[in-house]
Amino acid sequence: MPIFNLMSVPDSDNYTVANFLTGETENNYVSARLALQNSDVFAIVNLISGDLATSRIRASASRMQGMIDNPTTMSNGHLFWKSVFLQLLLGGEAFVYRWRNKNGVDLRWEYLRPSQVDVFELDDGSSLVYNATFDEPEIGIVNAIPQSDMLHFRLISRNGGKTGLSPLSSLSSELDIKSANTRLTLTALKQAVVSPGILTIKKGGLLNEKQKAARSRRFMQQQSSSNYGPVVLDDLEEYQPLEVKSDVSALLSQTDWTANQIAKVYGIPDSYLNGQGDQQSSLDQIKGMYTNALNRYMGTILGELNNKLNCRFTADLRPAVDPLGDGYATKISEMVKTNAIDGNQARYILQKSGYFPKDMPEYSGILKGGEDNDSN
Repeated sequence: MPIFNLMSVPDSDNYTVANFLTGETENNYVSARLALQNSDVFAIVNLISGDLATSRIRASASRMQGMIDNPTTMSNGHLFWKSVFLQLLLGGEAFVYRWRNKNGVDLRWEYLRPSQVDVFELDDGSSLVYNATFDEPEIGIVNAIPQSDMLHFRLISRNGGKTGLSPLSSLSSELDIKSANTRLTLTALKQAVVSPGILTIKKGGLLNEKQKAARSRRFMQQQSSSNYGPVVLDDLEEYQPLEVKSDVSALLSQTDWTANQIAKVYGIPDSYLNGQGDQQSSLDQIKGMYTNALNRYMGTILGELNNKLNCRFTADLRPAVDPLGDGYATKISEMVKTNAIDGNQARYILQKSGYFPKDMPEYSGILKGGEDNDSN
């Protein structure tokens, strides 16, 4: 009797991450590289994953903080976490294996692609276990990995948190429409740029169908050999090109509507993505909506870290949404003006956040030139 039974993991819908791009309906893995060939998907997930990786994850224990900052020897910490967030956004879940010594101390973490991991549930339903196929030949397949050794981040789940569901699964219809619209637009563009025309033979008598087709082919060969430049005709021939279609621009204007749909699925304002959209929203409102979206995704990471590791984790999103700290400093200044805090407290907060250097000298009240603030 097996020690665990195979659930609906991977779920029939969970791993068709980019079927909307390929038109396939089989339950197989599609690489992130294929999904990212869609420019709208690339722009959005690259923006979100980059900003999440820029944010600071803080641990209450110094040893674990070192793992967060430098989880792997294969790449830097920013690239590692961006890969995790990127996979989370595309597939709805991401896996990180914890390499630990015999005392249970983390040595390094390894990012695993979803195609490398199979998830199982124990017969008694008490836990999940994992089978993982490592890229290193000397390691190969490792079976029955305990749940404590695998960081399993899930974005959305419909089976109680056992597996994740890709946000892109809700966009299959929209992206199928865009794919068909793109093909239609390209066809229209080709016909508009190199328009067919009518070649008239004067005083040549009646030509049969075979002769007409042969002359048409020769004329097209002339066009091609001249790189679609001017074609020289004699007095017995006249060529009249057809008019350029006027509705091509209308087709082109329809090709960007799915970007708004993708932005909606990921919960970010399209105005933040492309600088357009709702012009009535202020910059602060747009930034606030985007920050809320980042906070939701970061909560997925923090929830798993807090659950699996004996440490308390928090996140600071300010490096992503306010990289220079000017917005934060403005808020602190407003609090001083309303007497919520005094100047010394404001200075302490800004130094603690890194906006002011920690060794900044005390303010003496002396202006340039040696004059006092109170002097006239």
